[in-house]
Amino acid sequence: MYDFAPSTADKPTLYADLLSAADALTASEPDPVANMANLSALLWQFLPDLNWAGFYRMVEEELVLGPFQGKPACIRIPVGRGVCGAAAAARETQLVEDVHAFPGHIACDAASASEIVVPVLHDGRLIGVIDLDSPLLARFDSDDARGLEALAARIAARIS
Repeated sequence: MYDFAPSTADKPTLYADLLSAADALTASEPDPVANMANLSALLWQFLPDLNWAGFYRMVEEELVLGPFQGKPACIRIPVGRGVCGAAAAARETQLVEDVHAFPGHIACDAASASEIVVPVLHDGRLIGVIDLDSPLLARFDSDDARGLEALAARIAARIS
């Protein structure tokens, strides 16, 4: 059994602790779905003020729902549609302070107010995205983007 205690310090320390915990959970597990499941639970545990945390996997030419924590979600998202699709198309983090102002936002949970989506690349190939939603406006910032991008780089080979 793993017992991880999220830091109550600043965000860089919180994300350093999250990376260490992610390493401990995934380093010796070869199954990508098991790793995504534990990572979504870890994100849910470590990061406050979320109402959804999980993965969309790149399957053929669309994003398909992967392991997550939160309410039921959209199952398939075309590349280029919504925040997840925009992150997949651009292969860049999408940091959205107000999802209601984002053109084409896909509302799986009406309570979501802000969102961050980080693409996960392995050997130059998009394998999926990490998606976090919050009921708070402007919940995510550049510290979250940097921390989640470091996580995506660290775990890419373990979820591909």
